[in-house]
Amino acid sequence: MWQTASSAIKGAIQLGIGYTVGNLTSKPDRDVLMQDFYVVESVFLPSEGSNLTPAHHYPDFRFKTYAPLAFRYFRELFGIKPDDYLYSICSEPLIELSNPGASGSLFFVTSDDEFIIKTVQHKEAEFLQKLLPGYYMNLNQNPRTLLPKFYGLYCMQSGGINIRIVVMNNVLPRSMRMHFTYDLKGSTYKRRASRKEREKSSPTFKDLDFLQDMHEGLYFDTETYNALMKTLQRDCRVLESFKIMDYSLLLGIHILDHTLKEKEEEISQNVPDAKRPGMQKVLYSTAMESIQGPGKSGDGIITENPDTMGGIPAKSHKGEKLLLFMGIIDILQSYRLMKKLEHSWKALVYDGDTVSVHRPSFYADRFLKFMNSRVFKKIQALKASPSKKRCNSIAALKATSQEIVSSISQEWKDEKHDLLTEGQSFSSLDEEALGSRHRPDLVPSTPSLFEAASLATTISSSSLYVNEHYPHDRTTLYSNSKGLPSSSTFTLEEGTIYLTSEPNALEMQDDNASVLDVYL
Repeated sequence: MWQTASSAIKGAIQLGIGYTVGNLTSKPDRDVLMQDFYVVESVFLPSEGSNLTPAHHYPDFRFKTYAPLAFRYFRELFGIKPDDYLYSICSEPLIELSNPGASGSLFFVTSDDEFIIKTVQHKEAEFLQKLLPGYYMNLNQNPRTLLPKFYGLYCMQSGGINIRIVVMNNVLPRSMRMHFTYDLKGSTYKRRASRKEREKSSPTFKDLDFLQDMHEGLYFDTETYNALMKTLQRDCRVLESFKIMDYSLLLGIHILDHTLKEKEEEISQNVPDAKRPGMQKVLYSTAMESIQGPGKSGDGIITENPDTMGGIPAKSHKGEKLLLFMGIIDILQSYRLMKKLEHSWKALVYDGDTVSVHRPSFYADRFLKFMNSRVFKKIQALKASPSKKRCNSIAALKATSQEIVSSISQEWKDEKHDLLTEGQSFSSLDEEALGSRHRPDLVPSTPSLFEAASLATTISSSSLYVNEHYPHDRTTLYSNSKGLPSSSTFTLEEGTIYLTSEPNALEMQDDNASVLDVYL
């Protein structure tokens, strides 16, 4: 596709960026003005050099920089110092990535894993330039976003060829192996990785592949899930307002449980020996930082465990611990006339709603619905208390029974406390639900030993106590802290709860099979 050799492109890009960013340091800092978004600076770099430019080994080329002051502002917003930017891009040769994608773009990554340099088409570069004022406004309001973070837009002209490039944040760090990579649009029409893609060492799968491989979805704790959904909704509304569609969520999945097994076998593939020097330089560029709300910071997570590389902790339906890396990509597709025609033609042949190219509002809604219902899910915490219906009944009963049952012996309290301290922890319950049941979104229908004991706690703390006329039942219930009768019944007579126990044959086989039912 390119008539210029890849190495020459990389070298010329580094030289051009080095020259323009270095020149920019002499310009004083000031507020970004509207006209700054439309400035294009151009410099000619002949191979023999000139008074202003260095000599080099590449063919003569012209290097254009779009909106230099605006992009300087964006870099400052993300905490990128000019020296760090130049060091990342220019100090070592750029590494070409093997996954060119459907657009045929070339991808390069800097040696320290910080930046991606992507070639873009003329229309995409033009669209990004028009997008800059709105992009500036959005970033000022919300620097924490899963949208691409653009750090520079350039064009290299050589031998009659224009090569336009954009510098962005790197979503998938190479020093963290991705066991699965998905490009998700929320569409099902032809959304399966091709045979050629599957043969690659690290293929990028699509929506239908995800539904097949991860049919139960990926599970987060409530706080993380809510932060992620809020970020995705906000980002989709922004894209919709710019009439953008056909974007994807790039999702990298690293399985932590596999890491230990692979460490001995794994030989690093194009990965630098050292992880990112000095950790991450760019603010808000990791997945975890991108979804945190205001006033919160992902830094604590990163410093506690640098090996996570800013990934978002999650679990699979099998209970495997995962780190997720994600970002919204390919946002430079405007819903122009050609896209409208493409959708109309495909809609005649196929179901229009399943086609990836769609009007922006529908595309955003379908994208969010897919992420919300099929890809990301919330772990339902196991509750040790009874159901709402039972709780309401007990709360109502509490008022009438308070006067009748007003005292309980301290001895029984102590015995109860001893029993509960030996019970299972919530975290072990969580592990059990995730590990053995494979469905963390379902609460087990049969309560475990700890839930049964906690039910007794709930009732006793609500001043509903076993009547003193039944000491033998109490003894049966609490005489052995390691096992409960497998069937115990609370009955209500004249405002007082009585506890009776009926051992059954299963008790001998499995103490944990105990069931505690409340009949009110």
